[in-house]
Amino acid sequence: MSLKIVVLAKQVPDTRNVGPDAMTPEGTVNRAALPAVFNPDDLNALEMALRLKEQFAGSTVSVVTMGLPKSADIIREALYRGADEGYVITDRPLGGADTLATSYTLAQAVKKLGTYDIILCGRQAIDGDTAQVGPQVAEKLGLTQVTYAEEILSLDKEAGRTVIRRHIDGGVETVEAPLPVVVTVNGSAAACRPRNAKRVMKYKNATAPTERTAEQQETLKDTLAKKPYLNINQWGAQDIDADPAQIGKAGSPTNVKTVRNIVFKAKESKTLTGSDADVENVIIELLNEKIIG
Repeated sequence: MSLKIVVLAKQVPDTRNVGPDAMTPEGTVNRAALPAVFNPDDLNALEMALRLKEQFAGSTVSVVTMGLPKSADIIREALYRGADEGYVITDRPLGGADTLATSYTLAQAVKKLGTYDIILCGRQAIDGDTAQVGPQVAEKLGLTQVTYAEEILSLDKEAGRTVIRRHIDGGVETVEAPLPVVVTVNGSAAACRPRNAKRVMKYKNATAPTERTAEQQETLKDTLAKKPYLNINQWGAQDIDADPAQIGKAGSPTNVKTVRNIVFKAKESKTLTGSDADVENVIIELLNEKIIG
């Protein structure tokens, strides 16, 4: 029994380095000005996919990402760790998308892939922290969703069911869901394995078309014919039959006015003795200043 596994991943700005140039004048993230990393929760989702691949012989893992052409970096990272193929969805009309437009684009890409048994993605991305894209993809595909997943306990393709343990406030919950299913994976799930040295050597020269100059494209023609795995698939809006009104800024009702990097600085300090009187005075002061209530 083999599985067709799809992982939705995102290259995100490193939010530890947010500065004054983090936003464009139009209110979108200036991704070109920030260091980019593989979204942490998506790495947990990739590990969950790779474990399923190991458990069910003949299974394949396809990684799909939407973003700038440089987001092919995370496709290579996924290939280094065990994924079988990757797809970069990149096109100028897709720029400035909020979660609604992003989930529509990803859902269209998944439809183009054809058959699938399970779709995995991180619970949320660190650049927006909305946790909306996974559930929205499930809604657009008409699939059941399981969120905050930590482990897939069992999966029976013939019966069309899977049992998943998910994290909830105050504990865990075990749920059963029909296949195919969209699963958003929590950061508390198993961490992703490191790169495999042999796979790094195999895929280090893998590129997407927009990463190559015209001269490189011509030079690599014979190589790609002999080693098709070095070609990272790339689709634009037309390739996935996307409605122009539902992608990019046009399909995004959400607009971010500004992002600020705030550093708290203490204006004064007080030393408490730990006595009941000192603690009571601090509580009264915080209540009066409406800091707590």
